[in-house]
Amino acid sequence: MAAMYKLPLKEAETKLAELINKAADGEEVVITREDGTAFAIIPTEPRKRRIFGIAKGSVWMSEDFDEPLEELKEYMH
Repeated sequence: MAAMYKLPLKEAETKLAELINKAADGEEVVITREDGTAFAIIPTEPRKRRIFGIAKGSVWMSEDFDEPLEELKEYMH
């Protein structure tokens, strides 16, 4: 289970970048105001890991992919 950070607004003001990074890493971050209202920092989209080479072999090109199209030959000089 991810750690939970709960801190007052005054303290959070000086640590906002750090708190955003913690939330992006999956940790729960809660900021409280003096009146007791609490706010959570949550990422709008989960961080996605890129997997390089995942599409390898799924793309192909025909041997004549760079040949002029038949319907455009009349415009070529």
